[in-house]
Amino acid sequence: MAHTADRHDVIRVQGARENNLRDVSVDLPKRRLTVFTGVSGSGKSSLVFGTVAAESQRLVNETYSAFLQGFMPSLSRPDVDHLDGLTTAIIVDQERLGANPRSTVGTATDASTMLRILFSRIGQPYVGPPTAFSFNVPTRTASGVMTTERGGRTERRVARKEVYLGGMCPRCEGMGAVSDFDLTAIYDADKSLSDGALLVPGYSMDGWYGRIFSGAGLPMDVPVGQLTDAQREKLLRGEPEKIRVDGVNLTYEGVLTKVQKSMLSKDVEALQPHVRRFVERAVTFTTCPDCGGTRLTVGALSSRIRGKNIADLSAMQVSDLAAWLRDLDEPSVAPLVAGLQHVLDAFTEIGLGYLSLDRPAGTLSGGEAQRTKMIRHLGSSLTDVTYVFDEPTVGLHPHDVERMNRLLLQLRDKGNTVLVVEHEPETIRVADHVVDLGPGAGSEGGTLCYEGDVAGLLASGTVTGRHLDDRVPLKDEVRAPTGRLEVRGASSHNLRDVDVDVPLGVLCAVTGVAGSGKSSLVHGSIAAHEGVVVVDQSPVKGSRRSNPATWTGLLEPVRKAFAKANGVKPALFSSNSEGACTTCGGVGVVITELGVMATVESPCEECEGRRFQPSVLVHTLGGRNIAEVLELSAAEAASFFAEGESRVPAAQKVVARLVDVGLGYLTLGQPLSSLSGGERQRLRLAAQLSESAEVLVLDEPTTGLHLADVENLLALLDRIVDEGRSVVVVEHHQAVMAHADWVIDLGPGAGHDGGRIVFEGTPAQLVSSGSGLTAQHLAAYLGTSG
Repeated sequence: MAHTADRHDVIRVQGARENNLRDVSVDLPKRRLTVFTGVSGSGKSSLVFGTVAAESQRLVNETYSAFLQGFMPSLSRPDVDHLDGLTTAIIVDQERLGANPRSTVGTATDASTMLRILFSRIGQPYVGPPTAFSFNVPTRTASGVMTTERGGRTERRVARKEVYLGGMCPRCEGMGAVSDFDLTAIYDADKSLSDGALLVPGYSMDGWYGRIFSGAGLPMDVPVGQLTDAQREKLLRGEPEKIRVDGVNLTYEGVLTKVQKSMLSKDVEALQPHVRRFVERAVTFTTCPDCGGTRLTVGALSSRIRGKNIADLSAMQVSDLAAWLRDLDEPSVAPLVAGLQHVLDAFTEIGLGYLSLDRPAGTLSGGEAQRTKMIRHLGSSLTDVTYVFDEPTVGLHPHDVERMNRLLLQLRDKGNTVLVVEHEPETIRVADHVVDLGPGAGSEGGTLCYEGDVAGLLASGTVTGRHLDDRVPLKDEVRAPTGRLEVRGASSHNLRDVDVDVPLGVLCAVTGVAGSGKSSLVHGSIAAHEGVVVVDQSPVKGSRRSNPATWTGLLEPVRKAFAKANGVKPALFSSNSEGACTTCGGVGVVITELGVMATVESPCEECEGRRFQPSVLVHTLGGRNIAEVLELSAAEAASFFAEGESRVPAAQKVVARLVDVGLGYLTLGQPLSSLSGGERQRLRLAAQLSESAEVLVLDEPTTGLHLADVENLLALLDRIVDEGRSVVVVEHHQAVMAHADWVIDLGPGAGHDGGRIVFEGTPAQLVSSGSGLTAQHLAAYLGTSG
């Protein structure tokens, strides 16, 4: 007879209404692999992340003391009637591994920590403790009274110049690069400070900066080029000093000193666009001459194991480092070597053996970041937990997808519940249980269309079931190139002096396994040519106030049209400006902090969630007020802005592009924070379609796209090419490869086993050649349809 405790074998969800979910009730089997399918925007993430995982995390957080909860983010309860059978959720998402320039693949996975301990134990000559090999720890010297508590008694001794060893290179402060400033981009020598000589973003002399510079004794009306050497040095490199201005205590510091702290200590990619443009224009980064880019002190680099220092090992490809470790016979550190070996083998197992430990974490793609996070879970002793994955096959070649499937099943077989949001047919097929949401996206989605096994899904008649066996055939005729974009001697990262001609006027697919050199070729060489615009996977930045209307620039012509039609100011029609509801500040919700309990968001009672003052909502355009316009879907807005008194051609163009990329269901005022990853990328694509670029480079545009939407994407790409532009697509999806006019395949492997052109030609020639992993998987894809 079964024990009572064994009856709790499902996670029961009843009445889930988070975002667009419509009272979804579903039972998810525990210790099984469940895949959630449905078109992008159908509610998959709302159910998995926004409901199941969110409530699990909230309940775990509530087990901590009130004191600790005060330091933790407050999580509100998901909008669901009842959740039962939850286990601890571990979320492995595609969030980048932080923008800290000091973070590397090694520091993010603890591999570098173990390597530092190894050198502190057996490195010759002996340099010091593990911190002596850390580029994040500076060497410090301290003097004074040292107090030590021992066995209930206090010991005091005087320390004189005690040295605490760190491995940080003092010149570059552990960054590996030193910065040099182009002063012509910092100031205009012919202008005075009060005339706006400083060209650094944010340095307006109308506000506090003008008073601070004046209070520090700098002449405001003399051209900067005519300042004395001492004055210019103070302006640019002055150390922080306390000054008093208009009765207020302030700190003055030089412009370059401030820029170094506020801009250069952050990852350049994480800066706001206008600040990033300034940094790229004004600052040149060169390899640190003292440490040669290793970030470490001379002492740390002098210690070696079998002829190699810690920087040499960190720069090795992980698969090579694992092989080097296997030959290390040191019984005194055997457990440590075994632990490090396990971590490195996990890299290879997960398809990241081509990385090196010194690779900056911020340079990893979303898929690489997600797989890097998986490493710490593969060796975990935890069982009976819920692992939640967000499209783990993103950025993976079909060859690598098989490996990822094995890893997901491995986690399940340890006794864990594995929940996966996925569009990849190969991953859907290995599921024990499938939950299909839809039938459409946005307001047309959020209902449970099917739950059961894969065989049942194929027979269900749902959008996913109908398209699971879809195969895009090879074209009967491919387009002829209208020109060539020449790449010669490309050698960035692992590229091996690559020469290739990228055809123009066609749809060209760049393929190859993860780490084969596709991104290096596209971003390092193709993107450098004039007239090329790259739409990559970097996240869309925006706050809870941002929405498709504000982000695409659509709202600007709409505000002007409202102002013109009603004879008032455009600022009234901005929820971030004069027209904002005074109670909620234009956010639409009132946030209530309940101390150590969860923060509660409730619709603003004053504006009823519409974000504007009542006096603004009396003004209309085409019979609708501004709040009603923002509640329109992009498809509805396309006809609304096309004719009559609500005709706004500039706005109509923008919404037409949203419809083109498959986002016609999005409402114009929907917060960006509620969009899925696939929706955000297509929003970026819609914005880029307005660019007059001759060559459009797309980095895996099928990311987050349902099988049914891939056909629409291919039709869009065809339209762009037929309009006279060239499209280069970095892709793993076989449908895109088959539909391309030309394929450039890199490989044959990843890391130093890649970086070469394996094939150039039409998809038909690729299949008939049968050479390489891409050819084999494309042939298998097409063969299934025959």
